[in-house]
Amino acid sequence: MNDFPGAPTAPRDGTRLRVLAAMSGGVDSAVAAARAAEAGHDVTGVHLALSANPKSFRTGARGCCTIEDSHDARRAADVIGIPFYVWDLAERFREDVVDDFVAEYAAGRTPNPCLRCNEKIKFAALLDKALALGFDAVCTGHYATVVTREDGGRELHRASDEAKDQSYVLGVLDERQLAHAMFPLGDTLTTKDEIRAEAERRGLAVAKKPDSHDICFIADGDTQGFLAKHLGTAEGDIVDEDGNRLGGHQGAYGYTIGQRKGLRLGVPAPDGKPRYVLDISPVNNTVTVGPQEALDVTALTAIRPRWCGEPPAGPGTYTAQLRAHGEETPVTAEPAEDAEGAPELRVTFTEPVRGVAPGQAIVLYDGTRVVGSATIATTERRREPAAARG
Repeated sequence: MNDFPGAPTAPRDGTRLRVLAAMSGGVDSAVAAARAAEAGHDVTGVHLALSANPKSFRTGARGCCTIEDSHDARRAADVIGIPFYVWDLAERFREDVVDDFVAEYAAGRTPNPCLRCNEKIKFAALLDKALALGFDAVCTGHYATVVTREDGGRELHRASDEAKDQSYVLGVLDERQLAHAMFPLGDTLTTKDEIRAEAERRGLAVAKKPDSHDICFIADGDTQGFLAKHLGTAEGDIVDEDGNRLGGHQGAYGYTIGQRKGLRLGVPAPDGKPRYVLDISPVNNTVTVGPQEALDVTALTAIRPRWCGEPPAGPGTYTAQLRAHGEETPVTAEPAEDAEGAPELRVTFTEPVRGVAPGQAIVLYDGTRVVGSATIATTERRREPAAARG
């Protein structure tokens, strides 16, 4: 049986797959596991313990991976009627996601930990362990679709309902990983309320559980406090494009490119207009601010490209998405190499875009198909900050 578009081909009797369902304790992953089991597959649920010291309860709708979430996942598996296990990946998660997150901010970049988790945990550590144990596929509650080509290869596409699409955070998956991925919610044209109603019909207690949001390992939502705890405070200057001091800060890591609020500047801009963060320099612990138009980015170079299939052979026209819930923008992109021969991606925007920060992921699309993802390293602007001009 193969009820989901692009699901791996059953290697045994042509009808059943051995599926490992990643169950976070939320409603989406519970419904995805239930649908996979209902389709006739041999499903086992697994909850990933990603914190060495999980809290007993979530903070409102924030965070995940708590003891409560583990219990919710187990209860959902019991209702579905599938085996359930908890796998401890806390050390791997700390090294590959949390430590990476802190290091990126320390270097003046703005990372996306959800992409890193999908790349390193859910579709690397988890998938590798699943395959070693004889499973055929990993099932998650992501809203995305896998399409099988005529040659048997697989492509990642946007979800049927683009309002819920999560393909951006899955853009790090390569074709080998897609060959073992199952997204039962990806072709669903329903609202989240309908997903919750389905969970309730199935008797799943998580039907009314609030969605987690923000960063899962920062349960209280205080990213700056989390970073201060790990990086300490470091007083520095906030300057304008000419290097004039306008104010101070307790750590450059507390700012992001394009930020407007929370600058606490004592000197108003000459034109009276708001100022935005243009540049973050960890070398001299300086934050540069300026007018909004100085944020216009015309091109960028991205590193560590990951392709959802064969990489492009040369330059091409695509659309690009720069944040999880951002809009698409037309671009020209070309695979290249840096001075040491490491692969990179060079992108030129048809129209300037704003709020682009090193460390963010850029995901390329050809229609609904995800071409690949890379990490933004440098940007080119119409007007560079004075610090960048040297």
